[in-house]
This record gives sequence, structure tokens and C-alpha cells, in this order.
Amino acid sequence: MLHRRSLPSLGRPSPLFSFFKFPFAVHFSNTCRPLLSYGATAHLFTKPILVNAAFPCFSMNKVHYLSTLCTATPPTHDSHTLLPTNSMLSNKSKKKARYDSPEGVLRKKLDMCSKRGEMVEALQLYNEARQSGVQLSQHHYNVLLYLCSSSDGGLGLDRGFEIFRQMLMDKVVPNEATFTSVARICAAMEDPEMAFDLVQQMKGFGIAPKLRSYGPALFGFCEKGMADRAYEVDADMGASGLVAEEPELSAILKVSANAKRADKVYEMMHRLRGTVRQVSELTAEIIENWFKCEEAAKVGEETWDVSKVREGIVKGGGGWHGQGWLGSGDWRVTRTHMDETGICHSCDEKLVCIDIDPKETENFAVSLTNLACQREVRANFVRFQEWLQQRAPFDAVVDGANVSMNQHNFSFFQLNSIVKKLRQMSPSKRLPLIILHKNRVTGGPAQHPNNKKLIEIWKKSGALYVTPPGSNDDWYWLYAAVTCKCLLVTNDEMRDHLFQLLGTSFFPRWKEKHQVRLSFSSECGPTLHMPPPYSNVLQESERGSWHVPTITGDDVESPRQWLCAIRARNKSLHHI
Repeated sequence: MLHRRSLPSLGRPSPLFSFFKFPFAVHFSNTCRPLLSYGATAHLFTKPILVNAAFPCFSMNKVHYLSTLCTATPPTHDSHTLLPTNSMLSNKSKKKARYDSPEGVLRKKLDMCSKRGEMVEALQLYNEARQSGVQLSQHHYNVLLYLCSSSDGGLGLDRGFEIFRQMLMDKVVPNEATFTSVARICAAMEDPEMAFDLVQQMKGFGIAPKLRSYGPALFGFCEKGMADRAYEVDADMGASGLVAEEPELSAILKVSANAKRADKVYEMMHRLRGTVRQVSELTAEIIENWFKCEEAAKVGEETWDVSKVREGIVKGGGGWHGQGWLGSGDWRVTRTHMDETGICHSCDEKLVCIDIDPKETENFAVSLTNLACQREVRANFVRFQEWLQQRAPFDAVVDGANVSMNQHNFSFFQLNSIVKKLRQMSPSKRLPLIILHKNRVTGGPAQHPNNKKLIEIWKKSGALYVTPPGSNDDWYWLYAAVTCKCLLVTNDEMRDHLFQLLGTSFFPRWKEKHQVRLSFSSECGPTLHMPPPYSNVLQESERGSWHVPTITGDDVESPRQWLCAIRARNKSLHHI
């Protein structure tokens, strides 16, 4: 038996860690130790793992101590659990055999437990499976670990480590979901160091971490007030090609404010500006508390070079300068709104409209085309592009299906009233482009004589494009609006997975400057809400004041709420 004391001493690991008994080539600086054979798990992993001092993994010091994995004997599997090997079985029969096998039945039951959040029942199923010799797969183990990591009590945490140990003993290779669930268990046990070590091991196995993989470590360090360790996790996320989102940035912002790290607070404010744009109420409270604290009043330049500040604003496209905190003294912080022109009701400063680089629009149109051609019938979309090229430009594009819904009924009358309004607003008095799916122009209300006549008028005017059966008309109206650089009339918030595929910070900026929303009333009919003449994004003025938009309000049904922070001493700051 290979005991832990027979392994080389490689430094003091985290309290819950021992060493994997796998055949790693462990590198120390410029030296390399040969592969070690560790018994039952000797063939599990063959990639060398780069480590600094040790390659720790779980021992069961806090649960059922894992002294070694090399003596583990994988569970025996009765012949009745094996699938039929008859090569003449049809694929359907093989699938049914897998579905009805003990492993398949266990999978179904565990999936139901996961759906219902029933950890205790899942653990009972696990115990019965071990006793019956059922072979557990990666999916089985991952569901169990997920449930354990989601539990509130000690049972789930203790059993989680035990199940992870058994997974390794069974020679089931872990994946990203495995490591993330175990990292969450570590975080629940208030051990973010261990959670961060798991991310490093994950990368050592050649598994790319996801943003969620870093969450247990990052949030754990932030909750403990360990700002420097949180910054290390943040840097590691960036090195892995991941972009922090609002929850991560908000947590780092809070721990930085509590640690009186004004430089990091400033950095997080700008990262929120570039990534999030409008902040949640939780983030707004963190920002508000920062501006109200003593440290915020202490930081800032009494005098500054105005030309450098203005140069930074021009270079950044407007709305921020990046020159650091300006001014000194206490901040006056208020919740406020903007008027229609972008003037703050609290401090009278005017917000700016941040420019969009034309080259960004061109690149976005190309990426949009590529995605559409992957998910639509290519010939159909190319036909639309050719059609549009012959008839463009338009001053507006209308998402016909969206704006025509009147209390769950499709209304050509409502659509036509919107089209007329847009034509009146158009500098060229041209009809907007209307995008409708084929079933909207062939059945239902489209069969009414008046609506038939209306459809024909739009077609003859080159103002209607009918998307083919099986297509998603979202791709069509979005592409038309982007390439025509015109207004897009829709109440679609464009938040579903189709728009998430665009994967770019450009899209929210484009949408803000081009989307026209509608509201309806029986007295006035449809009302068009034009894009604001300013950008709904966190803004830093050349005078050092800050305006932070929140997600409260949408400027259609209710005014958007902003956080205004300006030095309280006076409104005319000193500068050189």
C-alpha cells in the first residue's frame, strides 16, 4: 500500500488537499520528475501537469479522510448491467436498451431529483446504486455533485467530497462541471483558496474554465475581504480569455471600496461602463455607498490638465476620460432622472451621445451575416441580401409581427398606422421596410379584402419582404436595420439566445441608438418612442462628476433612474 507519507513532500497544501495518485510528470522549475505509477489509477491521466510547488487535490481531512486512491478497487459490475452486444440490434433497440438499463434508469431518476432539488433522495439512489454494483457515469456523478453543492446543510457538503473521491476511484474522468460543483462545495465550506486551486487543476487537465468556474473562489475571497486574492482570481480569469460580468465586477467593486482601494474602485467603474452599461440596484447601492464614504472624499486631483482630460474624452469616443478621480471633498449623491435632452435633474449637466465607429458597424454586419447563414437556409438569406441591395436604403425597418400584436391578435390596421407615421417622419417620405413571415400574409387576417389590398400596395412599393417558411424573421429585420444604418421599430428586447450569439459589446450600443419602441392607447393609438439623444451608459464628465444608469425604469413606461455623484463643494471645479 502506498501511504501519503511515502509521497515526496512538496509544500503545505490547503487543509482539504492531498495529492492525486495519477501518473503525472510533475515539473519543478527546470527539473522534471519521471512519471509515477500510482496503482489502480495509473492510466487515468497521461498529460503532464505544470505546478509551482505541489499538485494538490482532495483528501478527506474534513470528511472521510482519503489516505490513498492507489488501493481502491473499482466496483464490480454484474453481467445484468451490461448492454446487449448483438451487432444486429437496431439503433432504436440499442437506445431502448440503454434507456431501460440500470444505468439509464438511475440517470432518469437523478435528473428528476436535480429538477426538483431533491438531494436526500438523490443520495439514497446513489447508495442503492453502489450496493447494487451499478456503474456510474460522469453524468451521474455530476448531477450528484451539483445537488450537493446546491445544498444548505453539512450533509450535502460532506457527501459531496465523498462522492468526488469515489468518482476518481472509479476512474471516471472529471469535466468542467465536476470541478465547478466541487469548487462550490469548497466555497460553502468557506475555503476559497481550495476553490481557486481547483481551477488551476482544471486547466492542468486541459479543461478550459468557464466564468462560473471562478465564481466560488472570487466571491469567497470577496466575502472574506481578501481583496488582493480577489484581484489574482480576476487576473486569472482575464488570462483564460474570460470577461467578468456584473456579478463579478460588483463583488470586486465592493471589496475594493471596503479595502479603501480607490484605484481599483475607479477601474471597476470603467469596466462596468464598458461591459454592463446599466447597473442593477445592488451594484447601484455599492457605488452609492462608495461615494458617501470618507475615503472617496479624500481621493482626487485638486488641479488637472484640462487638455489631457478632453483628449481622453475624444480618444474614448465620449462619455469618459480615464484620467482618474478629479476634484476633492465630499460627494453629493442623489437618485435622479434625465430630461428628454439628457440634462440631469440634479446637477444640470448634460449627458453625451457616445459615437459608434462606422467600422464596428461594418464588422457587426459581417458577423451577423455569418450567423444568419449558419442558422437559416443560406440560399434564402442570400436572396434577401440581394433583394435588399437593390432597394436600400430605408429610413426605418419594421418588425411587423411584433408591432402588429393587439391584445394577442394580429392587426393590419395597427401595423398600417405605424407605417404611416414612419412615412410622415421620413425625410424622403418613403415607406419603411416591413418584414413579415409568410404565414402572416397568406392566412388569418391577411385574407380580409382590405388587408389583401394593403399587402399588395406594400409589395408593389418595394416596402414588404416576406420571409420564407421555416425561417426566423429576426435575422432579416436586424440585418436590414444594421446595413441600412436606420431606425428599427420593435418592442422586442432582443435578449434571447439568438441575440446572445452575437457575443459583442457593440450590439447593446447599436440597439440603444437605433431601436424605436412603441406604446399604445385607445385614445391616441400607437406612440413612437425615439432613441434618446444621449447614451444610457455610465458616464464620467470632464468636471469629474459621475452619472450611473440603473435598470430601474425604461424611459417608456417610467423614467430611467440614474445615480448622480458630484463634488458637493461647488459646481465649478478648479483646474489648470
